Amino acid sequence: MNTSVLQTELSNYTEQFNSRLPEFFPLNGRPEGRVVEAMKYSVMNGGKRLRPFLVYQTGRLFDKNFEDTLRIAVSLECLHSYSLIHDDLPAMDNDDLRRGKPTCHKAFDEATAILAGDGLLTYAFELLSDGKIPASADIQIKLVSLLANAAGAFNGMVAGQMLDLYAERSPELNTETMIKHIEEMKTGRLIRYACEAGAVFAGASEVETKALIDYSRKIGIAFQIADDLLDVEGEQSLVGKTLGKDKTQGKLTFVSLYGVDKAHQLAQTYIDEAQELINRQFGSRANILSALADFIINRQY
Repeated sequence: MNTSVLQTELSNYTEQFNSRLPEFFPLNGRPEGRVVEAMKYSVMNGGKRLRPFLVYQTGRLFDKNFEDTLRIAVSLECLHSYSLIHDDLPAMDNDDLRRGKPTCHKAFDEATAILAGDGLLTYAFELLSDGKIPASADIQIKLVSLLANAAGAFNGMVAGQMLDLYAERSPELNTETMIKHIEEMKTGRLIRYACEAGAVFAGASEVETKALIDYSRKIGIAFQIADDLLDVEGEQSLVGKTLGKDKTQGKLTFVSLYGVDKAHQLAQTYIDEAQELINRQFGSRANILSALADFIINRQY
């Protein structure tokens, strides 16, 4: 597929998605409403909207539309934004910039940022369980369970973040297996959820769901490798955050283990495998998902 087609699809989706976000964050003007302002600031603060787009495109394979998938997509973006707020805090990555703008704890204050992250995390599950998603109660419960698992401390994003911190202090863990495990959980689990949630919501078969999960795991690792490469090769004005921090903080990445050239090769291998999987299962119906895989490793932000 022509890259311009994907860019148009993604741009149109992002514009439509962003135009609907404010309705999910009503401000009441009372003192406690400051935390909602911080939540809204962080969610509305730009971003690729890749995870919501994956929810939409996966549902679209089975004739679900933008409105059908919106609440699931917003819920996921809330949870993703919570993780970024906390990741930027002084105790974690200690960053002043996110998407080219002051991070939440810089725009507000550290205590408000912590509460905003907590608020977005809990709001994600409120949106999934408030009965407004056009699906049966069983499917809504399944979506809640999947997101909790993807975000959690046992085999999800929190576990990946903990392992990432631990690996900084444990150079003996510098193996490809360890890096894959970190990156599949830290970044890949929410990408996997986006595809799996779209499939579950749309009533995909077991075989179709497995193909989408396998695809998401490949692009999830490739996405994180691309992020690691941008930290070395990117332009800060485009990436929108402080670069060069992985090396400074001694983070364990494919780049730190293998170098830039090999990391590029590995990312391309994962993308090739992802495209083969998705094309074999869905054919031309998955053209957007196939093109999105290329975008993941060729992006500059």
